[in-house]
Amino acid sequence: MSDALARPAEAGTSSPKPNAVVAVLALAGIVVSLMQTLVIPIVPELPRLLDAPASDTAWAVTATLLAAAVATPVVGRLGDMFGKRRMLLLSIVLLVSGSLVCALADSLVPMIIGRALQGLAAAVVPLGISIMRDVLPAERLAGSTALMSASLGVGGALGLPAAAFIADNWDWHILFWTSAVLGAVAFLLVTLIIPESKVRTGGRFDLVGSLGLSAGLVSLLLTVSKGADWGWTSGTTLGLGVAAVVILLAWGFWELKAKQPLVDLRTTARPQVLFTNLASIALGFSMFAMSLVLPQLLQLPEQTGYGLGKSMLTVGLVLAPQGLVMMAMSAVSAAITKAKGPKVTLMIGALIVAAGYALNIVLMSEVWHLVLVSCIIGGGVGFTYGAMPALIMGAVPESETAAANSLNTLMRSLGTSFASAIAGVILAQMTTDFGGYALPSENGFKVVMAIGAGAALLAFAIASFIPKKRDAVAVETPDDSPSEAAEVTGAKA
Repeated sequence: MSDALARPAEAGTSSPKPNAVVAVLALAGIVVSLMQTLVIPIVPELPRLLDAPASDTAWAVTATLLAAAVATPVVGRLGDMFGKRRMLLLSIVLLVSGSLVCALADSLVPMIIGRALQGLAAAVVPLGISIMRDVLPAERLAGSTALMSASLGVGGALGLPAAAFIADNWDWHILFWTSAVLGAVAFLLVTLIIPESKVRTGGRFDLVGSLGLSAGLVSLLLTVSKGADWGWTSGTTLGLGVAAVVILLAWGFWELKAKQPLVDLRTTARPQVLFTNLASIALGFSMFAMSLVLPQLLQLPEQTGYGLGKSMLTVGLVLAPQGLVMMAMSAVSAAITKAKGPKVTLMIGALIVAAGYALNIVLMSEVWHLVLVSCIIGGGVGFTYGAMPALIMGAVPESETAAANSLNTLMRSLGTSFASAIAGVILAQMTTDFGGYALPSENGFKVVMAIGAGAALLAFAIASFIPKKRDAVAVETPDDSPSEAAEVTGAKA
């Protein structure tokens, strides 16, 4: 990676301790991923806990998805304009606020509101990566961004068994009190340790662009996430799908004309950024298959012949090692990135993920099989999560780092949403009768895993089109003076 990707400490100022910065930002990322995981063990119980139909309690999950999709690009852009640390703190405040609302909730509406507030904190990881670019020495950047990216998987993997244990033994509200406390700790540490970057764009916020993108994303994600419930050919689903296409096309036209767009589509169209984002969609699609298939295989009754009849706590314990593997692989990912460039790292990671799914097709009858598979896939994810921010930051100006990283995060989320819809259709169609109940069949799971492997291979193919060398990128200095812009060249892609 180019030395220009990280800004050296300015003369006369004391630079923050890199280890402390990395630890605090990674902790913030883990807290956000914990927030997303904590609700999983109680989802089947929400209708009883909230005295509401299952179709309505599903909004406790959907609200988080929609809020995260809307907040990630908007907060990233605000971070570039007004300060990444400031937006990071605001995101954590929203997470704590949402956790408190959920902790005090005993009915559906407060729960949905609280979960939406929690979803608004989704930009923490891309903001953290962008802060690292601004304040860390260049030699620390590759490993630090890889660790920050891996924090999402680490928090999710470690949070699931903890959440299942709490839900099984105490009142479910403690899950959200725990999230609030952890968020408060993260807020305090960020306040004390993380400096504010001087790299800002300033200017006027693109309100029309933010509203257009939000409306388009909400329409798209509602179509994808609720289409199975509403019916794929229903008027509501088709209407939202058409609205999404029309709104996003109009939004793109507006962004190309805007003087200070929410998303610089010309920068996004650069080959290195474009192909990285396309690969991110494919990887997001691929990675969801593991989250969907492995828990179901572990929990389905043994009498089916392929289920393992385990509890949610066991599911969490089986998936927990993958988080540790992701963390370990972040260092390996950084080393390969320094030696060969992030493009190679991304392609290696995609192949490892594909290999993990292929292995899962033939190894799925024992608990240790699923531990092995999840660790292999987790290792591949660790490679890809470390490489994608490096590729993005190697192709965009410093003044657009947070917005570009946030858009890349959004692309992975879109891939995950599409995977959820497609896998849901497959498992709903490929079923077996079990005591009068239709359960996903063994072949259905194998088809989903094959699709996951195919999506990873597609990501590999897309990544091969990323240029070996990135074009020169004009990087603005902290005072945003065009006359003092520096050319950043020569980084490996």
